[in-house]
Amino acid sequence: MELILVFVGVGLFVLARIMRPFRERVKGNTLKWWYHEIYEWVETGWSAVFLAAFLMYFFIQAFKIPSGSMRNTLLEGDHLFVNKFVYGFHVPLSGGKRFASLKTVNRGDIIVFQCPPQALTLAEREENVDKDFIKRCIGIGGDVVEVKNKKVFVNGKELNENYTSFADPAVYPAPKMFPTSEQYQRAWEAGTFASLSTDAVRDNFGPVLVPAGHYFCMGDNRDRSFDSRFWGPMPDKLLKGRALFLYWPLTRLRLVK
Repeated sequence: MELILVFVGVGLFVLARIMRPFRERVKGNTLKWWYHEIYEWVETGWSAVFLAAFLMYFFIQAFKIPSGSMRNTLLEGDHLFVNKFVYGFHVPLSGGKRFASLKTVNRGDIIVFQCPPQALTLAEREENVDKDFIKRCIGIGGDVVEVKNKKVFVNGKELNENYTSFADPAVYPAPKMFPTSEQYQRAWEAGTFASLSTDAVRDNFGPVLVPAGHYFCMGDNRDRSFDSRFWGPMPDKLLKGRALFLYWPLTRLRLVK
């Protein structure tokens, strides 16, 4: 979206530069009024578009909830603003590097990030699909995360999660897939579990160590969320921002927590 706005802004800017020399030539001409009106609209338009692109690239992103993975915190069709600068400004063409961060990602933050490659289907990878996810950060680099019978433990301590919902009362046992914890860790980091059935690691998972510079993300709707349990740790370079404010529908207007 930001690139589209930039291209539109460039086009309007070029059109305004082309029109400017002709303003003097239409003096005394019956075309003077409408020509000046068009020129003013074009000049105002490119300025507004560039400003919008600047704000969307560095500060605020509009986001629509695409699925029910965050129920009941966020519902399908909710529209919200994402704070893109709180974790730092992205450096263009730097591979995700940021500067001037106001805070680091904390456990419990609801974050928006670019979908990791492991979470894309083969068809989506071939088509170079680019989409965003919204999840809650459960673990940061260095944390040990484990799920036991739907309950989440971080560094051996059970989380108090009053925001979760569960759509399926069934509890699936942990499958015996790898003989050692090291093999399990490597398979998880590689996104191997993304190709497994949803019940394989849904209710019993880990323990795994979140690598430095990565996050463990989960949807609040635990039984209907495709998240870090399946596609692995989310690298910091894919982070886009923190969910800030739900603005539509008006009946759900509020800060996002």
